[in-house]
Amino acid sequence: MPEHQQRQITDEQFHDATLIWNYHQMGHQPRPCSAAIGLGSHDLGVATTVAELHRAGLFPVMVFSGGNSPTTRDRFPRGEAVHYREHALSLGVPDEAILVEPKAANTGQNITFSRALLAKAGVEVETLLLISKPYMQRRSYATCRKLWPEIDVVCASETLELDDYIKSIGDEKLVVDMLVGDLQRVIEYPKLGFAVEQDVPGDVHDAYGRLLRAGFNSRLIST
Repeated sequence: MPEHQQRQITDEQFHDATLIWNYHQMGHQPRPCSAAIGLGSHDLGVATTVAELHRAGLFPVMVFSGGNSPTTRDRFPRGEAVHYREHALSLGVPDEAILVEPKAANTGQNITFSRALLAKAGVEVETLLLISKPYMQRRSYATCRKLWPEIDVVCASETLELDDYIKSIGDEKLVVDMLVGDLQRVIEYPKLGFAVEQDVPGDVHDAYGRLLRAGFNSRLIST
């Protein structure tokens, strides 16, 4: 972030957010896989990353998965997956390499519906490259491990630091709210049967508590 652009959050809050940002990313090294799934969201960088990794030869076929949500309806009026496909085509991905799953409304449906679509297309999946927003890697990994445990999952996303991601969104408070909300889901979803449980280090849990107390809570679920 440029020095002249003053943060609206404190240095301590930015430090806490960075701890959570880093925790959300799995640190996997992208490698060749049977297929890829690009998880729909407000972030077109997901489709860009899918196109780049396909160009690198890491998978022969991809699924773009996602319908609409209140946060994406204005940006992607025809649905997340449809707009992702159009963006990938504009980047040179051949149409025959793309499958579109336009109905999923949450991460569990992204995985379940994409799995069914790949099976219908005759794609045998042993390894899966799961491509998401940077701060959604851990939650999408945990969801996939719960719903599709027999495959080997590799996570990837656009390579960005937190400062860069804040600049791309343009709203520091919203980004921190999203980081906190995803961490809450990592903690709570295993209790609901939606995901496998993952260890949350003490410093990350402490940062989460401080940000919650500071009011970064617009993206929480009811528990």
